[in-house]
Amino acid sequence: MRASPFAPDRLIAGAFALALAVATVVVLHGDVHPFVAHVLRPIAYASLWAFLGIYGFATLFWTYEVLESWRYYDPPAAVSDPENCQVRVLTVDAEAVVQKTVDALPWNVAPGDRHVIAEEPLDIDGATVHAVPDEFECRASDKGRALEWARRNVPCDREFVLFLDEDSHVRPFEGFPDADVVQFREWPEYTGSTLSFWCELVRIGYQAEQRGFGLPEVPLYAWGGGIAVRATIEDEVTWDYPTLIEDTVFVWRAVLEHDAEYVVTPDRFRNQAPPSIRELIGQRRRWLSGGLRDEPVLPRHYWALYAFRNVTWAFSPVAPLLLLIVGYLPGSMPGVHLFHVLSWGMFVYALVWFVRGWRYYDDIGLHHWLAVPLYPLVIAVHSVGAAWGLVDEPDTFRSTEKRPQERERDA
Repeated sequence: MRASPFAPDRLIAGAFALALAVATVVVLHGDVHPFVAHVLRPIAYASLWAFLGIYGFATLFWTYEVLESWRYYDPPAAVSDPENCQVRVLTVDAEAVVQKTVDALPWNVAPGDRHVIAEEPLDIDGATVHAVPDEFECRASDKGRALEWARRNVPCDREFVLFLDEDSHVRPFEGFPDADVVQFREWPEYTGSTLSFWCELVRIGYQAEQRGFGLPEVPLYAWGGGIAVRATIEDEVTWDYPTLIEDTVFVWRAVLEHDAEYVVTPDRFRNQAPPSIRELIGQRRRWLSGGLRDEPVLPRHYWALYAFRNVTWAFSPVAPLLLLIVGYLPGSMPGVHLFHVLSWGMFVYALVWFVRGWRYYDDIGLHHWLAVPLYPLVIAVHSVGAAWGLVDEPDTFRSTEKRPQERERDA
C-alpha cells in the first residue's frame, strides 16, 4: 500500500520546495516588482529561517544521539556461543556471490546449520539451498516473502537465527549477547564506483548514532544484512507484513508489540557498497519510500522526528545551495549575519559525517579525502534517491546488484 500523498513528510517537503523557490526568486529579483519586494520578501526570509531551523534540529538530534551513545553505550557481553545459531543467507539467484559468503563463514558459526533461501535453485557448497516455491503466498512480498517461507519451513532448534544478505561476510565474533534482537554493524567495501563508496562513507559516518539505538524506545532503522533474532521472537513477530524495508519494520514490531530487547554489538560484517550510482539511487529510493509507507508502525511521538529526518535527508543538497544564496541576501534581512554563520557552520559540520565514516575504516586510502572538496556532489548523490522516493515510490522491491569479491580483509 502506498503512502498517502498527504503524509507529513510530503507536506513538509512540498512546503520546503515552494518556500525555497519563493526565497530564491525574492533574493535574486527582490527589487523587480513591489509585490515581490514587499509582500513575498518577509515570507521568503521566514522560509529560509524555517528550513535552517528544521535542518539544524535534525543535526542537533543526531549529535544528541551520538553523545548519549558515548556516555551510556556499553558493548553487550557475549553469553551464547557462535555455534548456537542457524544461518540464513537471503538471495534471488546470485550464486557466485552467495558461495563466497558461505565460504567466508567462520568455522564455529552455525556449523552444520547453514541455509540459503533463494528464488531459484542454486548449487552452493557448504550450505543447504531452499528455493521458495512459486505457489507460496503470504501478505509479505519479495524478500519478506522469502523470509516468511523460511520461518515456516526451515526448522530451527538453535537459540538464534542469524540473517545475512548475499554479500554479508561474517568476521570472527565472540558470540551473541543475552537479547532478543542483536544488530551487527556493517562495513561496506569499495566495489567499482568511487562516488558510490564516498556516499557510503557519509552514510556510515551518520550511522554513528546506531550505537545508541538500544537506549530509546525503538531503534530508527535496522540492517538486515547482519542481524540475529531469537528464534522464539521470530515466530512471535513473523515476517508476514507488507513492506519494502522488512528488516526495519520487523525490529519495530518486535520492540513495540512484543517487548523484545534490542542491542547493537560492535562486531562488524563486511558487505558491498552499491557498484554504481544507479544502484545506489535505487537503494536509497526504496529505503525512504519504505519508511514513508510504514511510519504509522512507530508511536505517534516518533512521526514528526521521522518525517523531519526523511525531509532533511532528501533536502541535504540544499545546504550547499544556501551558501550561494546567503551571498545575495540583503542586509535588511532579520538576523542576516547570524544566518551566514549558521549556514556555513551547518555545512562544515555535515563534513563530520564523512570524517567519522573515514575513521570507521582501518585500511582506507588517503585519496578518499578528495571527497571533501567534492562534498556538495557527494551529498547530492547520496540524497537524490531519497528525494525521488518522496515524490515517487517504487511498486516492488528490487535488490541491489552484488558482485563476487576477490579480496578479503579482516575487519
